[in-house]
Amino acid sequence: MDPAIVEKAAAGLLGAYASRTPVRPPSEEAPGLTLADAYAVQLAQVARWTADGARIKGHKVGLTSAAMQRQLGVDQPDYGHLLDTMFHADSAPIDAGRFLQPRIEPEIAFVLGRPLAGPGVTAADAAAAVDFVLPALEIIDSRVADWRITLADTVADNASSGGVVLGTTPVRPDGLDLALTGCLLHRDGVLIDTGAGGAVLGAPLNALVWLANALGELGVTLEAGHVVLPGSVTAAVPVTPGSTFTATFAGIGAVTARFAGEDA
Repeated sequence: MDPAIVEKAAAGLLGAYASRTPVRPPSEEAPGLTLADAYAVQLAQVARWTADGARIKGHKVGLTSAAMQRQLGVDQPDYGHLLDTMFHADSAPIDAGRFLQPRIEPEIAFVLGRPLAGPGVTAADAAAAVDFVLPALEIIDSRVADWRITLADTVADNASSGGVVLGTTPVRPDGLDLALTGCLLHRDGVLIDTGAGGAVLGAPLNALVWLANALGELGVTLEAGHVVLPGSVTAAVPVTPGSTFTATFAGIGAVTARFAGEDA
């Protein structure tokens, strides 16, 4: 794709952050947008953010459930970048107004103890690189109006990343079967969904393997200390101001995202 078109698509998405107004899908603005083009658009935004002082703190993997892949007609996950500006403290008030169309997803976050570089990463390699896991709530968001997205659109929009809330107590994954790890998702104290790690590509570790190898093809290494969100164990739930979500994972613990009310 013409670099000028990539820059224009990136500028349109960056403008949505500033104006708080969603935009048309990039695939409609630039017909023929390929997956490679979409990642170029994503990287153009990351370059802008880091030039402005933000730091890359990890990655998220999306489209890891069979249901979401069927919905978008794809057979592979995607990834986005996590910046330090996206992280929120457990249970601390979050301004819902900083997002456009937020939804919440419970995930088992990996924190790496050493670098992980593909291609050729195996499950054993990935497991050895993990220092600990944490319960997490990812706030996904879309700068595309009405979430009207194709795979290329969500990739261009940094894999629909919005924010991250991590639990505070690290847990070593040794002895845990993350595929069987269950999750209870509560909203305002009411149970609204359940899930298990197996919803994420059969096991969350598979998402880490996929990510390391996908980035490795581009010469990118997952760094020690970085956070990797492997994908949601439940369906995404819309966020409204004043709502509080708690995800409780068996053997790992709980994490809470509390959204301030409209008058806060």
